[in-house]
Amino acid sequence: MSATVLKFGGSSFLHPQDYGRVAGHIADRLAAGENKIVAVVSAMSGTTGNLKAVMLDVNKQASPWNLDAALATGEMLSACLLEAAISRLAIPVMSLNGYSLGIRTNSNFGRASIESVDPKPIMAALQEHEVVVAAGAQAIDQSGRLTFLGRNSSDLTAIVIASMLGEHACEIYSDVPGVYTADPYLVPGAQMIPEIAYATLAQMSRHGAKVLHHRAVDYAEKHAVTIVCKSLAHDGVVTGTIVTGHGNARSVTVARDAAVLSCASLAERDNLCALLNQHDISVICMEDKDGACICILSDIDFAMRFVELADNRSVAIGSRTAVTQADSSESRVHLEDDYERAISLARQIHERMYPGAVGEPFGWKMSKQRSPYSSLLIRAK
Repeated sequence: MSATVLKFGGSSFLHPQDYGRVAGHIADRLAAGENKIVAVVSAMSGTTGNLKAVMLDVNKQASPWNLDAALATGEMLSACLLEAAISRLAIPVMSLNGYSLGIRTNSNFGRASIESVDPKPIMAALQEHEVVVAAGAQAIDQSGRLTFLGRNSSDLTAIVIASMLGEHACEIYSDVPGVYTADPYLVPGAQMIPEIAYATLAQMSRHGAKVLHHRAVDYAEKHAVTIVCKSLAHDGVVTGTIVTGHGNARSVTVARDAAVLSCASLAERDNLCALLNQHDISVICMEDKDGACICILSDIDFAMRFVELADNRSVAIGSRTAVTQADSSESRVHLEDDYERAISLARQIHERMYPGAVGEPFGWKMSKQRSPYSSLLIRAK
């Protein structure tokens, strides 16, 4: 059975009425001849952070599986709201969450890894409905417990569903229509990249680029799923970047609150780096004024659990902002204590890469928005 797979990020749902706007887009796609549609949704922007804050306020030692079950409710609510909006248009629709998506993971709570997939539940839902809404970023482990795939990992859910249904493309909708040479909210001269290779984008994502989750890109490459990056603007759909096996570009990425650990020796640092790399955690081994250091750029909470279990003398020395300049041959990471100074550095590097570049008009003048309704489920202090 053929189905179009669309993923809508949290920025697509800043207000409750935005679910109606997305529903309208899906209705237009069906009216234009699409057969079946699977819409994967993220939580409203800001919801996951609120849920985590409340959980840790109740119990700072909440178990990882307890946290996973709580965080997944953000995407569940989003799926229910979009189902309601689509149903209002008299379109047969059904929503599914992690318990019924047919995706099984290991039990690495906080950032579980996919072990097996079964397309039958989604295919059965598509037999009866024109649209299936899937809650992103969640699955179940072999014991039937809900698992969370990680922050911002609804991209991965969408790619997995496209692959399991035999589809060779997946559309990802976010607040920017594609991949840029830098974050357009931070760097005025950021340039749209029309086509980019999986490996290049995955590396950018690991160093702070937020358009696509790096594990989603890796999965797409492994299963030959082309990713099409889009945005759903008020005046229509804008397509920006196609992610395939080709294309490269120089880039600057910024990772705020990267964790930096100092190690007692180079050997200890290298051992810890090897351990984290085994779990696909993005780390950089380096030496700076504090001696032998490790910089962790993403999945920080998940990584720190392994650091604590490693029984070494590493000491967290705080967070910094990592600015990475990358071209086809190498990457160089700069650590800055001051965030504003890091942004200034990123702009300087980008200007040297692309002298005189002028960005999209919506880019640097906007700040990235959070939904004022992100506490629909529960309000953090």
